Amino acid sequence: MQYSKFGAVEKDISLLGLGVMRLPMDTEGKVDAQHGIDLIRYAVDHGINYIDTGYTYHGGESERIIGKALKDGYREKVLIADKLPMWMIKTKEDVVRIFNDQFDRLGVDHIDMYLVHNVVPDAWETVKKLDILSFLDEMKAQRRIGHIGFSFHGEYDLFTEVIDAYPWEYCQIQLNYLDKDEQATLKGLEYARARGIDVIVMEPLKGGRITDKIPQKVQEIWDKAKNEGIAPADRTPAEWAFRWVANQPGVSLILSGMGSYAQLDENIAIFSQDDFRTMTEQEYEIIEEVAAYYNSTVKYQCTSCRYCLPCPAEIEIPEVIGFVNNWISFDHVPSTKTEYIFDFDAHGSDCIKCGHCADNCPQRLPVMDIMEEAVKCFGK
Repeated sequence: MQYSKFGAVEKDISLLGLGVMRLPMDTEGKVDAQHGIDLIRYAVDHGINYIDTGYTYHGGESERIIGKALKDGYREKVLIADKLPMWMIKTKEDVVRIFNDQFDRLGVDHIDMYLVHNVVPDAWETVKKLDILSFLDEMKAQRRIGHIGFSFHGEYDLFTEVIDAYPWEYCQIQLNYLDKDEQATLKGLEYARARGIDVIVMEPLKGGRITDKIPQKVQEIWDKAKNEGIAPADRTPAEWAFRWVANQPGVSLILSGMGSYAQLDENIAIFSQDDFRTMTEQEYEIIEEVAAYYNSTVKYQCTSCRYCLPCPAEIEIPEVIGFVNNWISFDHVPSTKTEYIFDFDAHGSDCIKCGHCADNCPQRLPVMDIMEEAVKCFGK
């Protein structure tokens, strides 16, 4: 297992972190708690020492299962990362209640890594309004939490504002070879690195979309790399994606939501290779070719400028368009539908056809028609 230095954290941290947001399910569609406990312990036994969760993951079951898995001496082997869900915070009392809930669920007296979860414009305003960072400073002084960071899903300008607003020790961003110009972007990664802030990467496989179903054209590009001796014959699409992220300067840790022994074994083997953090120019060119193909399949060229917002029906229009694009580009990968349904309070079916979005779209996209297409794709 590859390890890395991580700011003020005393121990080396495994480059591969376990994100416990996709736990195995039983035949009745419920979380299989014992299977989850066994998987977490298996990961720790094989060198993973960073366990990431969140207050809302599996309705709190993620935190409870981690707490049970880390008994019997496992707690001392790992760092726990947990997050304050900003979309649920309206008052200071909410902050204290949720914070204490997390300790109760985990059954611990100390959380090593604590993040402000899902920083977007509204969430950042709440952080400032409720002075949440002062509360976290106090909790750190009391040794209830160790290191303070934030996870981010906004745009680059907000990212730099947040980075500069507080002496963060680390941040967590979405990054993969298809999203390098989205959200915080590669520029944001460099911005954080230049300021000495460690960066954790989430969604390195784009929620499994770039590994679950491989279009024929993409497979031909991967095969070309093998046939021309650019990469070993056994390199998988997952390894290509992980290698690309791991070789971006400034990346300290990569999270993967591994919900099976097969995924754990594959990823641990990938992250244990001696040459994992090296890539040739030819390898980068292959990945650029794959990315160019995927980008050519994007149906709606939305730039996420957000001129279509606010929506009277409170639909996050650019995000819905992104999900429709993903559904088409990645050949109906099931995780796209699942995330669309559960990630949003308002969906395409809530569109009232007021026309505000289409009138203000610089790309002249047929936004109302796309909302109808979302209903056809996802059922709502």
